[in-house]
Amino acid sequence: MAGGAMPAQAREVVPYGDPSVAPGSVVISISQRRLYLINGDGTAIRYPVAVGRPGKQWVGATQIDGKYVAPAWSPPAEVKRDNPRLPNLIAGGSPSNPMGAAAMTLAGGQYAIHGTNRPSSVGTFASYGCVRMYNQDVVDLYGRVNVGTQVYMTR
Repeated sequence: MAGGAMPAQAREVVPYGDPSVAPGSVVISISQRRLYLINGDGTAIRYPVAVGRPGKQWVGATQIDGKYVAPAWSPPAEVKRDNPRLPNLIAGGSPSNPMGAAAMTLAGGQYAIHGTNRPSSVGTFASYGCVRMYNQDVVDLYGRVNVGTQVYMTR
């Protein structure tokens, strides 16, 4: 991989001092490009992520409404318009599938928290509003959250 080896585990447990966020919730900080899974003991598991590019970011609260392993991907209309050469469907597990190892879809839109086929994008402003994670991290998060988990996207 270009740019050096990816860490074996990019996630870490860190202090998290906002008692207004319920344990089990996910908080994504756009400015930090980090996702926090809130534990019940004043800590959180922090993961590096890629977030929306300028003009493609959103802020608000939603919930996880689906969980998928190696999902197929159909580019949303905006992505297809910007990249007309994309196929209408990319099979799950394909190296060209941008969803990576797993995805958790978010209610109310076309966004998801998902793995990536471009690990070098993690830590950047890269997406159309989705949250990209290293594949090993999205698999870890996938095992820790459920459909209905509260998700907050913050600046």
